[in-house]
Amino acid sequence: MSIDLATAQSIIATALETGQEQDFKPLTVVVLDAGGHVTAAARQDGASNARFEIAHGKAYGALALGMGSRALMERAEQQAYFVAAATAALGGRLIPVPGGVLVRDEDGTIKGAVGISGDSSDNDETAAETAIKAAGLTAQVA
Repeated sequence: MSIDLATAQSIIATALETGQEQDFKPLTVVVLDAGGHVTAAARQDGASNARFEIAHGKAYGALALGMGSRALMERAEQQAYFVAAATAALGGRLIPVPGGVLVRDEDGTIKGAVGISGDSSDNDETAAETAIKAAGLTAQVA
């Protein structure tokens, strides 16, 4: 079973709260189910206009390749041609920088992914990881 709406909304609320508590720039959060479909999304006032697409690409790429977007960035640094080809195969929907985090249940099953964009990639990832853990799920960043 994938992330349900109530869980997705909880993740979004906690991620946005984390960003506010840590004085991050305005965030956009996208939660995808295990099939890559948007379950929920939110954009804070002041977030720039393309943040949804970037957050979506971080989460979608993580799901598509089965690793957090931090690991995708490391792979891009070592295998640029592969990541470029994967990005093309996914219609450009792969953003290989931190902020795309896989969501797993207690058994290790992928439930979906969270993508966040708005502040530095490391801060985006921190907000996602914090929110996923607060929902009682496991965050996979690498």
